[in-house]
Amino acid sequence: MSRVCYIGDNIEADRNDIRERPHYDKPRPRCETSFTSQSRLRSCVYVDGSEYRCVECGKSCQSNYELTVHKRSHSGEKPFECTVCSKRFTQSGDLVRHSKTHSGEKPYKCRVCDKEFCQAGNLKCHMRIHTGEKSFKCRVCDKAFRQAVHLTTHMRVHTGEKPYKCHVCDKAFTQYGNLNGHMRVHTGEKLYKCHVCDKEFCQSAHQKAHMRVHTGEKPYKCALCDRTFSQSSNLQQHERCVHDNVRPYHCPYCGVRFASKCKLKRHLVVHTDAKPYSCRLCSGHFRTHLRLKRHLLESHDEGTWFTCHICEKKYVDQYDLKLHLLRHENVKPYVCSECPECFYTAYQLKCHQPVHSDYKEFSQSDCLKYRKKNHTGQKPYKCRVCDKAFTHCGHLNRHMRVHTGDKPYRCHVCAKEFSQSGSLNMHMRVHTGEKSYKCALCERTFSQNIHLQQHKRCVHDKIRPYHCPHCGVRFARKDTLERHLVVHTGAKLYPCELCSSHFRTQFQQKRHLLESHNEGAWFTCHICLKNYVYRCDLKAHLLRHEDVKPYACSECPKCFYTATDLKGHQLVHSDYKRFTCSLCNRLFKTKRGVRRHFKKCSAVLVLDF
Repeated sequence: MSRVCYIGDNIEADRNDIRERPHYDKPRPRCETSFTSQSRLRSCVYVDGSEYRCVECGKSCQSNYELTVHKRSHSGEKPFECTVCSKRFTQSGDLVRHSKTHSGEKPYKCRVCDKEFCQAGNLKCHMRIHTGEKSFKCRVCDKAFRQAVHLTTHMRVHTGEKPYKCHVCDKAFTQYGNLNGHMRVHTGEKLYKCHVCDKEFCQSAHQKAHMRVHTGEKPYKCALCDRTFSQSSNLQQHERCVHDNVRPYHCPYCGVRFASKCKLKRHLVVHTDAKPYSCRLCSGHFRTHLRLKRHLLESHDEGTWFTCHICEKKYVDQYDLKLHLLRHENVKPYVCSECPECFYTAYQLKCHQPVHSDYKEFSQSDCLKYRKKNHTGQKPYKCRVCDKAFTHCGHLNRHMRVHTGDKPYRCHVCAKEFSQSGSLNMHMRVHTGEKSYKCALCERTFSQNIHLQQHKRCVHDKIRPYHCPHCGVRFARKDTLERHLVVHTGAKLYPCELCSSHFRTQFQQKRHLLESHNEGAWFTCHICLKNYVYRCDLKAHLLRHEDVKPYACSECPKCFYTATDLKGHQLVHSDYKRFTCSLCNRLFKTKRGVRRHFKKCSAVLVLDF
């Protein structure tokens, strides 16, 4: 039964219960607040005129002991310490209740579901789940709660009160638990760990949400399209974007709209070129914290690389190393809930999941805005070194590796390095012998789709659109023709910066700098002391000393030291003849063969004349 406070109506009758309180000499207005117990009702009666009032915040207390305990919240004093974990408390009762967590004692048991509790108060609150009782109601929005503390926290939504403030960055919070979770951002403490992939989290809620990636659990279901989600925030975002078509955050530069504020912030960096992360050791500034960390490691040797013990590849973040190791172990912990496909990372799984859904995140207008640059020729991303322009930011990032020489992707078989992950994936097929692309006309297989298309044009369609104007030799690709033209024109596109010499290829230029100007460093074999211009040539040379032939022919048991040797050998198993004599149109498999023939053929023509 609820008890109602009627302060001022029958004050004389209440004097018998509340003795030695000479503060009710004049009537006060009705309060009409409902309470579930007599003690809470009395607390309300004692609020006005209490002699036990805190000088710090003005709060009124019922007794001197309650006031003393309350003052500890301002001073931070916690005189009661746990002997097991050294945790401290302001009241002895809190210590007694805490001690039961170590002993495992749970004397209070629910009669409905048999759940056990350390404290009677927790059982009482739990029982309201079964009864559905919500005694605490918000006066503003009529929302009801099972516990008074939940109502108190909810009221801060209306008042805007945020009493818990971070002493590092001054960010304020409505709940003390939220402040504790936020403090781990500054300390870097991550208490919660995933037992599947060892990823660590600052808050238990984040760990629980992450575990659904592994289990495939999606408890949040859309009432309109039956699509399910692993997190409530994803469901709400889905409802706004898909059904309500709401994208409240738009870019002031290009007009692209976003469903969340964080996505807009990441996008704005593209236009503003803001670099909020600065290096404390030099004048460098960076867009992301990851780039700053990489800079400190590479330029100042500040910090520690996370190195793979198998292929010696280095990573800035430990989590990236763990993901990389999964590839060596061939462990794919992320399982699709719709099909048996498995993936190494959560991002790969996320990219795969739209295959099973009709949901299209981007509308036609969004796609048109994004791809409009392809049709108009607009290239807003420009290289600062060579002024080359690109349509998309990712293309510029890949291009910059040409200038920096950065090759972060390394083959674990022959240690060859690549600037792009796609190039490494294609290279690995040389070692595995995988040839996924098959010609429908002659059943010949290829490791790359571009080689299949080139094969169809050259062999079956007999198309060689690029021909040399000097000797008439035809080529399937334009870049092959350009390299060939240097033979006739004698063009030397690579000048020496230290003298007036010019060279046809970059290889010749680099060798000249080493031999003539001692500029750079040779790669020397430690066995025979032979010098090489490029590291990859030295590595290929060392394979000969070790008698290791990693490139195996898929047609016969022969093996080779280099991919070039294997490619030349594969012509033995093929009837494909790509080289044509411009005088008699005879076909040859190799360039060497057509050159020998060309000399003989031209000599015969001279004799005939």
